[in-house]
Amino acid sequence: MKTILAASATLIALALPALAEGDAAQGEKEFNKCKACHMIASDAETIVKGGKTGPNLYGVIGRTMGGVEDFNYSDGLAAKAEAGEVWDEATLAEYVKDPSAFLGSRSKMTFKLAKGAEDVAAYLATFSE
Repeated sequence: MKTILAASATLIALALPALAEGDAAQGEKEFNKCKACHMIASDAETIVKGGKTGPNLYGVIGRTMGGVEDFNYSDGLAAKAEAGEVWDEATLAEYVKDPSAFLGSRSKMTFKLAKGAEDVAAYLATFSE
């Protein structure tokens, strides 16, 4: 019995990281909250027509934080860019939950995505290399 419980606990522990990953299909729906300020557009096509208040999020995963040329970022994101920090799904999800807390300083992005942050990050990852 103890062996079965130990094996079950091990399997659950190994499965937890998979449960923490986002759902890109759900993220596509959640992104509707983001497109008031952000678009997703490659050089060849506009995938999601959105606002231009925020930077284009095409290729954001794997990009240097604060890395869109000629975009006026907050001091906090500019510092992350200077440090060479790069967006991945986990850091992007953490950022959109509370941008100012993530930066440790005031962010220009005042919107907080309380639910679905991992899903949006997974969705944006589909437009990144």
